[in-house]
Amino acid sequence: MTTQMLLSISAPRRAACLLLLGLSGTLHAQDDGAPDSPPPGKPSAWSLSGFGTLGVAHSSERQADYATSVLRKSGAGATRAWSADVDSRFGVQLDLNLARRWSAVLQVVSEQRLDNTYRPQVEWANLKYQVTPELALRLGRIALPMFLTADYRKVGYAYPWVRPPVEGYGSLPISSSDGVDATLHWDLGQVRNVAQVIYGHDKVDVPAPLFAYGRHLAGFSNTSDWGNLSVRVNMIRAEISSNTTKTLFDALDGFGAPGRALTRRYALDHKRASIINIGVNYDPGQWFVMAEAGRTRTRSFLGTTHNAYVSGGWRWRAFTPYATWSRVRSADPATDTGLAAGGLPPALAAQVAALNSGLKAVLATAAQQTSVSAGVRWDLMANAALKLQFDRVRPVDGSRGTLINPTPAFRSERPFNVASVALDFVY
Repeated sequence: MTTQMLLSISAPRRAACLLLLGLSGTLHAQDDGAPDSPPPGKPSAWSLSGFGTLGVAHSSERQADYATSVLRKSGAGATRAWSADVDSRFGVQLDLNLARRWSAVLQVVSEQRLDNTYRPQVEWANLKYQVTPELALRLGRIALPMFLTADYRKVGYAYPWVRPPVEGYGSLPISSSDGVDATLHWDLGQVRNVAQVIYGHDKVDVPAPLFAYGRHLAGFSNTSDWGNLSVRVNMIRAEISSNTTKTLFDALDGFGAPGRALTRRYALDHKRASIINIGVNYDPGQWFVMAEAGRTRTRSFLGTTHNAYVSGGWRWRAFTPYATWSRVRSADPATDTGLAAGGLPPALAAQVAALNSGLKAVLATAAQQTSVSAGVRWDLMANAALKLQFDRVRPVDGSRGTLINPTPAFRSERPFNVASVALDFVY
């Protein structure tokens, strides 16, 4: 969390977030009367903190599930009208201060997975070496430097909404990678900057025998703070692969050169992908305005999408009413003529029609959607906040938007409503 972000929230919230991130001090693992300096190489201090969200959401769209990520088994809507799986999560973080500039962090998060369990996952697990006061190196599982909320994306208490806008944040459902990074603090006049470079890989947790992973993941981020203004620029590139659509493309390959051409164009098999994002936050204290815009490009059925949102709010005592507009659009056609069925025997023509239908369904997974949201945050105490939010969502251009589990009766262009309540807390 940047200095600007911390200064943009109230004093009690800032204290709680600092505690969460292990910056507000440490709990010394020693008895009263133990020496002030532990033996070299031994852990000198540690802190344990946690966070969570207890939420429930209702969707009026009963032919698909509203979810925050494609990496969810279900959501609100088709599976059940009211769902606690959309936003609920729980996390624990352990910070260790080691001898001679070394430190470590372990963060474990429990939220709904594709196998419909809440089995905890390691979100962060890395070792850090502070080379100089300005330069730090890390090795292990590291948060991806993407979006304004990169350092606290899972911590609902740290941002005003029930959830970050799904039109933008859904473009990158993963939030960490295994590898190395370097972070440099540098100043340019009155502008304070934090630059980060990262390299690693990530394997998405999907049920076997399915797989999805990214290799040669390289990213860059720079955050600039100037008074009440904070600007963050991010870029990530990777080679991604998945066999989630293997059955369809194997069948297309069986129809010769035209089928293989479709597979080369759309299959998610060692394809280069890139995400570019810029975020701006202006927060003088009593009110705030923040916005992000990005482009995701994948040479596959996911295509190229552009996303953006603008959000603003007003702080009055313990209440923060806010409103958000967000959108995601595909830059590529949502349909393809597929294989030609003319002149084929009836049996083969029926197979071609089924494959073309399957290809159309796969292409429709490229999200195209607009949302308008309004909500209010109530800070109940120094470490807990209750939020209410109403979203008006509309998938467009034949897309199912960010919805999952669509039924055959689902129809694009049909707006629907989502009502959410969430209790966020840190400790």
